[in-house]
Amino acid sequence: MLCCLSVGAAAESKWDYMVQRNELRIGWGDQLFETLMWKKPVKIVNTLPTSYEQVYNEDFTYYQHLWIEYQWRFTSWFSLGGMVDGSGVSWSEVTRNGQGQEIARDGGHHFYNIVVMPTIRFTYFHHPNVNLYSGLGLGIDVNGGSETDVKGRHTAVGAAVQVTLFGVSANYDRWFWTVDFGGLTALKSTNVIYMASSRIINVGFGARF
Repeated sequence: MLCCLSVGAAAESKWDYMVQRNELRIGWGDQLFETLMWKKPVKIVNTLPTSYEQVYNEDFTYYQHLWIEYQWRFTSWFSLGGMVDGSGVSWSEVTRNGQGQEIARDGGHHFYNIVVMPTIRFTYFHHPNVNLYSGLGLGIDVNGGSETDVKGRHTAVGAAVQVTLFGVSANYDRWFWTVDFGGLTALKSTNVIYMASSRIINVGFGARF
């Protein structure tokens, strides 16, 4: 009798877990790579004649990574879905003379990256309150903005890879918070890199249904 009850409870628990096959979450990711690569110059020339002019990129604004992801659970450990991520950076081109004084300012410079990719996830630890997982995504990145590439184009498309080395989900009923550690890389070639290990930390919120 006890054995039958135990088997029945296990089957019910597994069924309850697998009923919520759909997962939708939204989140934020850091722009550590962008802030390191595109930033205000460390030194502004101020020891030359006023006739000297130089253009500096200043007043950077970082719009962070905002993303949405859907996953469908095939088994208790494997799920497949898709993600869309958007991020951007804007700045001003400031012309200064040899004394470091501002002569002209041209705002409105910006670039953006929109990543679209299918994603897979491997959940290797299950608990009613905590899940642990890793994941992988492979897709495309659309890079565009005010600047042009070597061919004079404002928009270009490259490959994108998202690696989730470690992720944890804190669950309450069908709602959950997640924290992922990994990196998002996007590039046109080895010489044209849009992102490299960006989005190292991701924080998300979602629901399973």
